[in-house]
Amino acid sequence: MNVGLIGVGLMGHGIARNVLSRGGHALSFLDHPGNQPTDEIVSLGGRSVSSPAEIAAECDVILLCVTGAPQVEAVMEGLLPALRPGTVVVDCSTSLPETTLRMGARTEEVGGAYLDAPMTRTAAHAHAGTLILLVGGEADTLERVRPILDSFTETVTHVGPLGHGHRLKLLHNFVSVGFMTLLAEAAAQSADAGVDPAVLVDVLANGGGASAALDRLAPFIVDNDRSGLPFAVSNAAKDIDYYRDMAEAAGAQRTVADGVSSAIHGVSEGQGGQAYVPELVRLFRKSGGA
Repeated sequence: MNVGLIGVGLMGHGIARNVLSRGGHALSFLDHPGNQPTDEIVSLGGRSVSSPAEIAAECDVILLCVTGAPQVEAVMEGLLPALRPGTVVVDCSTSLPETTLRMGARTEEVGGAYLDAPMTRTAAHAHAGTLILLVGGEADTLERVRPILDSFTETVTHVGPLGHGHRLKLLHNFVSVGFMTLLAEAAAQSADAGVDPAVLVDVLANGGGASAALDRLAPFIVDNDRSGLPFAVSNAAKDIDYYRDMAEAAGAQRTVADGVSSAIHGVSEGQGGQAYVPELVRLFRKSGGA
């Protein structure tokens, strides 16, 4: 199949290299200032194009890997007028279920199909081709594109109708970012009190604090190493606020989510937003991250 990719960022770069090298599919990607360096992708046979319409005109499957709902809508405005009947759009971004349903309806109107397939795991897993996808939409549409998705994933799970992929991704990220925010606040207080960070990590790891959140933040707590989780604080804030929007629309309680949002937004202004999530440990300290 001819594959199009819009969004060659930290995650999209890994997706592109595996679609080409492991899957053996033809790939066109949108040239964009926000892309990671694409030399490797071009060397593997990827082709740069200048507009979403060009991708729509030539691709059977189009993968979206952009920042959030506004970017998905902007990209779809460029794709829809040129979309060929039968084309499948697979949205791997972290977006809002309401946006997904709206874009799905518009795609169906022009003869295409839409899946929401947000990712879990990190950029390292994208590079290795071991992402996990949570796919919402028609099961038969998923089976049509599964060979593409299998090329960059370890697990592809059909989680329900269109919109359920993004709903579950927001639930996942609320829990994941919420755990890490709580842990970062505790680690900051511990550091301010002069507790040995290695002792803190050991106590948590052998008790109720043992978790993926601890595994991801421990390198920064102990050694100021943020490299294990290259996920910006600004993106974490966006995902939590998407969850809050979703909860509000459902009439659900969001007391804890409001607290997490307040904590992150409190340190995400300016350069704090460009920090990686493990650096919340530093940003939450009494010194304000100085």
